[in-house]
Amino acid sequence: MAHTRIKLLINLTLAAMAGSVVASAYASSTLRCGSQLVSTGDRAFEVQQKCGEPVSQEVLGTQETFNSNYRRSEAVRIEEWIYGPDNGMYQYLRFEGGRLVGIESKRRN
Repeated sequence: MAHTRIKLLINLTLAAMAGSVVASAYASSTLRCGSQLVSTGDRAFEVQQKCGEPVSQEVLGTQETFNSNYRRSEAVRIEEWIYGPDNGMYQYLRFEGGRLVGIESKRRN
């Protein structure tokens, strides 16, 4: 009986840990701007409409992408937008080719 109870506790703990990992991954792919949400995959102009002007907007460079179907390459622009502070936290948004590809929250030093 005790062995079964221990297995149940371990399974519940693992399930809770897996849920928190999924929740933190989801939290990093969306950002709340007032009553609006922006998500990875959104276009830059959609993010700006929902969140307004960022406090900082910087072009980091370009990245060459390849399309194997058409055997051609294309340079896409990489940008970083910063929003905040909101309760001391800044939101760093990364765009590639005008699409939101990453959202990171951190305290600025």
